[in-house]
Amino acid sequence: MELGSPAAERDAGLQDYFIESDAFRRVAEGNKRIVIGNRGVGKSAIFQFIARTERKKPLTSVIELSPEDYSYELLRETMATEQEGSWQKQSAYAAAWKYLLYVLVMKEVTKDGGKPARGSALGRISKYVRDHHQGGQHDKLSALISYLKRLEGVKIGKYEGGLKTRELQKLYKLEELVLLLPDLQEVLQRQRVIILVDELDKGWDESEDAKAFVAGLFQACQALNSVSTNMRLYMSLRQELYENIPALYEDAQKVRDLTETIRWDEAGLKRLVARRIRVALLQGKSFDDATEVAGMSDDDLWNALFAETLTYRRNNSFNYLVDRTLYRPREIIQFCSQVIGQATDEERDAPLDYATIVKAEHTYSEDRAQDIAAEYRFQYPELLVIFEEFRGQTYTFDREELELLCLEIILRNRPSSSQLNWLEGFGPDELIDVLWRVGFLKAQAVGGIKGQARSGSTYLGPYQVGSLNMPSITRFQVHPMYRSWLAMREPKGTPNREAESQR
Repeated sequence: MELGSPAAERDAGLQDYFIESDAFRRVAEGNKRIVIGNRGVGKSAIFQFIARTERKKPLTSVIELSPEDYSYELLRETMATEQEGSWQKQSAYAAAWKYLLYVLVMKEVTKDGGKPARGSALGRISKYVRDHHQGGQHDKLSALISYLKRLEGVKIGKYEGGLKTRELQKLYKLEELVLLLPDLQEVLQRQRVIILVDELDKGWDESEDAKAFVAGLFQACQALNSVSTNMRLYMSLRQELYENIPALYEDAQKVRDLTETIRWDEAGLKRLVARRIRVALLQGKSFDDATEVAGMSDDDLWNALFAETLTYRRNNSFNYLVDRTLYRPREIIQFCSQVIGQATDEERDAPLDYATIVKAEHTYSEDRAQDIAAEYRFQYPELLVIFEEFRGQTYTFDREELELLCLEIILRNRPSSSQLNWLEGFGPDELIDVLWRVGFLKAQAVGGIKGQARSGSTYLGPYQVGSLNMPSITRFQVHPMYRSWLAMREPKGTPNREAESQR
């Protein structure tokens, strides 16, 4: 049985089991244009589904910009620094983004090749594209860099003050294009253009240019989305980057009504997996069997693949798997797929039990630890080194125990090649907060704090509750996702049922 690829961009079957959530509908209807979320929550899946759906509509074009279309390393190596040029790069990147996107839209609305009437709006746009961008650059990033270099040339070139100011104003105001914008608005009354800028985190290097690149796109997003109701610009951004680019804060206030943050709960994740199980079961079934499968509930579909109760743990199998995720679709699909792969290797038939799940869990646990460390590699380099300090420990800590361990981590002598210098100036409380925010620790909620955890579970992660008063928390647990890889132990005297209720 195959549940499809965890990555939407590689999943040919996405159309068969995509879930049209409320968040998706707000984005698809155009009410939300900026999609924020952690890696693996489904941002690319939303964009892929929108692209496939919109392309089926008449007089609708879709422009997709993906990691192949931009390179932070190239930007960093090509552009002068702000200090060298004494210029505000965010404004320059905003202008360059607007220039690139307008040019792409103009190319798109004139690409059919027909000869428009001379003097018409489409005719004037076609003439501009022919005169300035015929053949054009080999890739989309070239147009953006070309415009940035024009700005840079004026900013640090040998222009006199007054001339430099006038030339910069022309470039920042897009004077080359501004007279064509009314024509574009007229053409867009008859045509629709959807622009999707996805996976801005791929290749992210936290450089000055990378930050300006994303912040400039935020500004461009505001400008283009106000041109016409028939032109929509969508962008997606990883939550961690969104929260750590200071230049976005001011712009975030302006586009808050256009921003959709993607979050999942347990019911949504079960529905997602059940939909994939249904599609897998329907393959090769007779008509009668297909009718039976089509009528199965999410619980029935789950139990067709996994034992309802894991005998050794006396625990619901879905709870066991979902507890080892940060509520991200990619994680639950990955874990389920690895369990299926383990069962295939051992020639075990469904429903799959605890013995099969736990064998697959170690590989899954190690993979996820590495993925999380990679996700935060620029903000918190070498997180794996810190995770390793918990190896072999019991997974539950009172605050004093955890503070002592964190203090040891902070004070430990390290080689000069270590990248853990971000710990300098940290105390145990600061490190605990980081480990909670990246999803390594769960905190025991007190005082009636509610989150997305099921009834009876008292430990919460950042994906289950918006915020916690961390100094008031007295007990913590290492997230179940990491425990198998770290060979962690249950607290002495903790019955299995009680241990599971704490997860």
